[in-house]
Amino acid sequence: MTRARRAALAVTLLAGMFLAAAPTGRAQSPPGPAQSTPEWAQSAPGQAQPIPGQAPPPAGQASPAFRSGVDLVSLNTTVTDPTNRFVLDLGAGDFSIVEDGVGQEIRFFSRTTLPLSVSLLLDSSASMDERMKTAQKAALGFAEALRAQDQAQVIDFDSRVSVVAPFGASRAEVEKAIASTVAGGSTALYNAIYIALRELNKVRSRNIEDLRRQAIVVLSDGEDTSSLVAYDEVLELAKRSETVIYAIGLRSKDGYTGKGYSDADYVLRQLTSQTGGRVFFPGGADELPSIYGMISEELSSQYLLGYTSSNPRRDGRWRRIQVRVSRAGATARTRQGYYAPSF
Repeated sequence: MTRARRAALAVTLLAGMFLAAAPTGRAQSPPGPAQSTPEWAQSAPGQAQPIPGQAPPPAGQASPAFRSGVDLVSLNTTVTDPTNRFVLDLGAGDFSIVEDGVGQEIRFFSRTTLPLSVSLLLDSSASMDERMKTAQKAALGFAEALRAQDQAQVIDFDSRVSVVAPFGASRAEVEKAIASTVAGGSTALYNAIYIALRELNKVRSRNIEDLRRQAIVVLSDGEDTSSLVAYDEVLELAKRSETVIYAIGLRSKDGYTGKGYSDADYVLRQLTSQTGGRVFFPGGADELPSIYGMISEELSSQYLLGYTSSNPRRDGRWRRIQVRVSRAGATARTRQGYYAPSF
């Protein structure tokens, strides 16, 4: 069976699993269109800082809008100093963007905390049994730190994947969903991340008024053992999204780190580095509250940069991105690249 047919079959089977596991009594959102970059204006009151050197539009004329999915490349960017503390006082002029070795002009800049859509993925496989309560408590702390304008969903996964709280759920429903997870079964990590990415695509920003960042925070304690979707398909979907992935790879209680754990570590490292996130490997469940706290703080400390690529080719090829800052000792972290449009 070819890779394309295998992926198509996996998606069909996943859709059936997902619909069967989805909460009852709620209409399912229609599938969103193919992944694309949202249509953003060059500036917005209270959000974007004017870019030095760019003249404002004439009176009575709106700022130019970017065509959805074609022009604007958006980058959620975290900047840290040599002590790994967040740098929060930079302006647009402190950043530079390079695409495939060519400098790009920054067209959009924001250092305000934009609303967040976050998908919380909790591994409830049998191996999590003794650590489930601690994991739930840590995830509840993260949910409680979300602001009123943020939205969250909760995905519980073992051998099956269940969206136990969809986007649009109240804070109380989100917290109840986290507390309801019960350990049992094997680990379908790739299925869970795949479904989370597709669900986030449905609620992505369509215009400047609904501008929000997207993130996945996934907790798992081992390798994938039962997914229908292959790792390559999940990584490809992640690279085509604008979602930042944060992963927590909880070590086994006895400290075992054999080949399965090495493979799992590699998967989490790749997914997070490609999307501009971070991976954590705590030695025990007691470290989870502080790790969720660090992720929450980072999500509150990011910049949003946007640029229009100077490369006009629509060849569908991967374009590598680097974001640099002029502040001595500071380091910027963002997604590693994007696919050019192909139409």
